[in-house]
Amino acid sequence: MPAFLIRLAVIGSALVLAACAGTGPLTESAQPDPTARSTLTFVAPPTPRAATIAPEEVLQSRVANVDVSSAPVADLWQRMRNGFAIPDLATPAAQERTAWYAARPDYLRRSFERARPFLFHIVEEIERRGMPTELALLPLVESAYNPRAVSPAQAAGMWQFIPSTGKHYQLTQDWWRDDRRDIIASTNAALDYLQKLFDMFKDWHLALAAYNWGEGAVSRAIERARAKGEPTDYANLRMPAETAGYVPKLQAIKNIVLRPDAHNVALPRIANEPAIATIVKTRDIDVRTAARLAEMPVEEFVALNPAHNRPVIPGANRPAIVLPAAKVETFRQNLEASGEKPLSSWQAYLVKAGEKLEQIAARFRIDLSELKSINSIAPRARVAPGHTLIVPKDARQADAALPARVDQPAALAEERVARKAYVVRKGDTLFAVARAHKVSVDDLKRWNRGVQSIAPGQKLVIESTVAAGPAKSRVAGPAKKKAVAAKGKRSVRTAKR
Repeated sequence: MPAFLIRLAVIGSALVLAACAGTGPLTESAQPDPTARSTLTFVAPPTPRAATIAPEEVLQSRVANVDVSSAPVADLWQRMRNGFAIPDLATPAAQERTAWYAARPDYLRRSFERARPFLFHIVEEIERRGMPTELALLPLVESAYNPRAVSPAQAAGMWQFIPSTGKHYQLTQDWWRDDRRDIIASTNAALDYLQKLFDMFKDWHLALAAYNWGEGAVSRAIERARAKGEPTDYANLRMPAETAGYVPKLQAIKNIVLRPDAHNVALPRIANEPAIATIVKTRDIDVRTAARLAEMPVEEFVALNPAHNRPVIPGANRPAIVLPAAKVETFRQNLEASGEKPLSSWQAYLVKAGEKLEQIAARFRIDLSELKSINSIAPRARVAPGHTLIVPKDARQADAALPARVDQPAALAEERVARKAYVVRKGDTLFAVARAHKVSVDDLKRWNRGVQSIAPGQKLVIESTVAAGPAKSRVAGPAKKKAVAAKGKRSVRTAKR
């Protein structure tokens, strides 16, 4: 089993969908959301949350502030074109990248199909903030609209945030979830950051360069050019090759969207209406259960909810799960029909002193490899006392809610295999040797090429596992980040440079 996996305000009324301009998501609770993230000071404040709904209106649709049916265009591409406002970059690099993308229509088609469910939300949020709609094309440059994309420098998500920048923009990265992959949260954070950069440089080309290279790096490049009496605009500023080619990529995609026929590219039709909606959960729910209630494949549910790291979503964090808009009513009806039955089959378990993963897996009747996969434990790792795992529920803890936070102790320790030779003595048997070394007979046979009998003087291989120190982190260290930065990679992008 693979390792499983804020808010999308696009709700219509009784499946008559309308554009959302600030109404909150559907909710299971009549209480206001205490975890709602405040907007950063350098962007316009969001539209106030809708009034709290009464219990009998739980999971009912709400009419948004803007009626899409009265919008002047029915095609999202035309709506986007109407909002293009970044000055064109007429350079050889932009022309070259336009030809490059135009020669790859299948790549563009796959990327835009991937963006289909959430592109309306991105455009809607950009327009709400009064920003140029070209920014809705930036995730194609960053990740081909792939929310699960991860760069070698550990930049993650559709908008490619490195961990430190993500934390600065309040993108949760913990055991349960990584909001850098969350479609709604990462979009809000990216637009917050881009608005800050534009306010700093007063130029969208320089703001985009800073998104790629870092605001400090761009500021220093401008100061160096000014000191030498050189131009300080994007086209003339000295910068790494990647950053120099970054804005031309966006210009190239803009050129194709403006005139797809001229470039022999067929854009997929995307209606100017919301395709997805969210529901705020207050009860633990399994990913599979949520997909079943929505009557959709698990893979499609995971594609819309890529931020979740586990097969269960804890209700204590009041998560907003994303559904196709047409599935909201189906989900609501199936949820009501389920009554008070538990929606989750998982519980938190604290590892006790002396316990091994093999013992825990056997106790909760789960395959050891599955237990490790669900809890992101390396194949040859052991866990220390106090480590929290999620395990299948038993009857005694069927109603136990999952914790909002899981604080892991010290890093897991990797194990290495140690091999030693044993010389068979007179009277030894396979069973006696296995028992003396606390291993199984089957393992003893496997380590020794399937031996079925032994004789005095024969050498047997006996394996054991020993701790080999803390597991290596998958996050790039400072030295690696500096090396990547020297090549102009995105890892240099930070909130404070």
